[in-house]
Amino acid sequence: MLCYAPSSYTQKMSSAIEIEVKFRVTSIPALELRLSEIGFELQTPRTFERNILFDTPERSLRAKQSILRLRSYGGRWVVTHKRLPDNHDAAAPHKHRVETETIVEDGDAIAEIFTQLGYGAAFTYEKWRTEYADREGHCVIDETPIGTFAELEGSEAWIDRRSAELGLGREEIMTLSYGRLFEDWRRETGSSAADLTFAAITG
Repeated sequence: MLCYAPSSYTQKMSSAIEIEVKFRVTSIPALELRLSEIGFELQTPRTFERNILFDTPERSLRAKQSILRLRSYGGRWVVTHKRLPDNHDAAAPHKHRVETETIVEDGDAIAEIFTQLGYGAAFTYEKWRTEYADREGHCVIDETPIGTFAELEGSEAWIDRRSAELGLGREEIMTLSYGRLFEDWRRETGSSAADLTFAAITG
């Protein structure tokens, strides 16, 4: 599996290199029309998603650009660990992460286990996600409290080809995480919000 996608829930556990890029979306209907034109099909309708990142009080995982995430999506719980690959290139045009994830039955119990092991909830972010896919990769549309973004997830060649077909310039493509986008947004707006949630930002 090259990337995270709700359709991957048929697998109990997976570990692979995730390759992706993001871009801002100015019109969801226009993007969805274009995705249909170039062969994408709807895989998961618009569904609410909540993510909690866990870390030590010293933020030891963040210091290593690693994450431990508990995700609630469409009635399912998924635990994910991401880390930089051994051959990480910070200047690469695509985001690469070693991703290991598994479905869990009781998210609250997992959160308690993390807490007992010294990992507390460090950051929460929410979005409404819609997933499209072709036979090689996924395009997910994420409506967040700070704007709408899309992610292309697949092989590097597939991402480059689909980016061109979507009319994206290189300056429109980014590899930032939602945590980093949130930090940039807080600096630009002066917001004191601690989490990327609809309640904290839009009320």
